[in-house]
Amino acid sequence: MGAGVMNNGGGGGRRRRHRRGGAQPMSEINVTPFVDVMLVLLIIFMVAAPLMTVGVPVELPKTAANALPGEEEEPLAVTVTAEGTVMIQKTEVARADLINRLRAIAAERDGDRVFLRADGAVPYEDVVQVMGALNRAGFSNIGLVTDTGGPALDGDTADTEGN
Repeated sequence: MGAGVMNNGGGGGRRRRHRRGGAQPMSEINVTPFVDVMLVLLIIFMVAAPLMTVGVPVELPKTAANALPGEEEEPLAVTVTAEGTVMIQKTEVARADLINRLRAIAAERDGDRVFLRADGAVPYEDVVQVMGALNRAGFSNIGLVTDTGGPALDGDTADTEGN
């Protein structure tokens, strides 16, 4: 980006051209490099944005169930890790504070759905205790998150996609 030089081809500017050294500075800015940089940044952000929505890594159990329909806003997820840690989205929360934190978050949201994610190594009792606490606190729209491809209990494995 810089200023170029423009020669004046008209007859009236000959005196000035000889006095100023033969050329006048051009007052236009070349925006092509600026547009090129902006397009490259746009592509980088379009590629990187989906990679930023990674949740807490847990080994979800596999099942033959179909995926739930999607929502407009990001779902509220409660995760129980293999170590028994409870997390809201990506933030670790003490079990005693879980319901109070969820109520505060849910008050600012439109949807009432809560996704419960639990590592496959977590005892069933721990998962049910968290689910029961959510239900007692008024969160009745609870979805259990699993991976697809598990046994369908009729000898086949499910081959649908989704969570």
